[in-house]
Amino acid sequence: MPDPDHSGVTEMSAALRILIVEDEPLIAMDMEMMLQDAGHQVVGEATTVFEVKRLLSGPQPDLACVDMQLADGSSGIDACRAILGQWPDTVVVFITANPSMIPEDFAGGHGVIPKPFSQGGFLAAIEYLCQGITDPPPDMDVPSSLQATPAFARKWQDT
Repeated sequence: MPDPDHSGVTEMSAALRILIVEDEPLIAMDMEMMLQDAGHQVVGEATTVFEVKRLLSGPQPDLACVDMQLADGSSGIDACRAILGQWPDTVVVFITANPSMIPEDFAGGHGVIPKPFSQGGFLAAIEYLCQGITDPPPDMDVPSSLQATPAFARKWQDT
């Protein structure tokens, strides 16, 4: 049941620690505000792979939202690999207008939220991921705003 302020977090949801890897300041700020309003904690922000690597000594995120094309010509694929190399249990979701740029194996990532996204779609995807991370399997269907990799989708179906 949603809480009275309609923030998108249900009574069963727990707060996630989230890393945002996005080089468009307005998109990053919008994502941060939506996540914080939903009760989650943004533990870091990066615009390049270099900045991601500097954050690897900080707190481990439960979820990383990673754009595909980052500043300075760096790649979300490289950011994903760096994140999973340090924190293999972190769920990595690409957020991109170009899902076709993601390799078939998703470079170890877990899914994609295509841009442009609506607030409702973004928060539905985050809620699904939150439920799956904190108390798998999620008790909701995969929202249309999230394209989970087949292996990742099966993981929670088999739980």
